[in-house]
Amino acid sequence: MNRLKELREDRDLHQKDIAKVLEIDQSNYSKYELEKINIPLEYLNKLADFYNTSADYILYRTDERKPYKKSIMKK
Repeated sequence: MNRLKELREDRDLHQKDIAKVLEIDQSNYSKYELEKINIPLEYLNKLADFYNTSADYILYRTDERKPYKKSIMKK
């Protein structure tokens, strides 16, 4: 199953709900979920924040669902 669809269905949301979050048409969001077109980085980051996960999880680069901890760079 597509990760975008999995995350959406886990929260009992519809495509139109996520399209509103991204401020796009439902038909465009559907194309991302069906992997007919690539999702822009801006939307990918927005969805990762919305679902409290990482873009890497959405893109199948990791199976860790929790977002990465933010590190603090020392001077």
